[in-house]
Amino acid sequence: MVITIDGPAGAGKSTVARLLAVRLGFEYLDTGAMYRAVAWLALREGLLDDVDSLCRRLDKIQLHIAGATVTIDGLDATPFLRDPEVTRASTRVAAHPAVRVFLVRLQKKLGESGRIVTEGRDQGTDVFPQACCKFYLTAEPGERARRRLAELTASGVSPLPTLAELEASIADRDNRDATRPTGALRAALDAKLVDTTALSTDQVVELLEREARIRLAAVGAP
Repeated sequence: MVITIDGPAGAGKSTVARLLAVRLGFEYLDTGAMYRAVAWLALREGLLDDVDSLCRRLDKIQLHIAGATVTIDGLDATPFLRDPEVTRASTRVAAHPAVRVFLVRLQKKLGESGRIVTEGRDQGTDVFPQACCKFYLTAEPGERARRRLAELTASGVSPLPTLAELEASIADRDNRDATRPTGALRAALDAKLVDTTALSTDQVVELLEREARIRLAAVGAP
């Protein structure tokens, strides 16, 4: 039983997906963290600009997610996943078809193991097209940049980028995510669209929970 939440950076996917999973008694899968973990490893081992070596390295990678903790080859990557450098690198890493194949295969395997709320950019379109319930979150670019700045501030990142820099970075990432040849950012035709610009986190979670429970009941889920 899979519920997907897709959308661009800063739309509130991660927080909402995590809280929704708790309310429904589902597991939470942060697919963005998976790409960030591979990007972090690529930076750590100097493979970001060496596509062939990075692709060969995939065969040996051991990636595990337990709640909010992400380990890769036994190393806890969690504290580094929101670093601006890792964020930039993750977009480049996600553009490699071999990386996507590797991670999508893992995501599908995790989806078979039980009931999950999964969030990303292509979960309802490419990874879990048969998901019982799909959402697509969005928000105005300025609001997404403000949220990202608040997130970086709370995590202690220094030096902090300016709001203008974040807005430019988000616009660039939106363009790359929407135009990449595989796993492009787009809303599934059967996804419920939710603009979170003027909504609090609790309001978004409550909206999604109501819709999810209706759809779960329709398919006879306990």
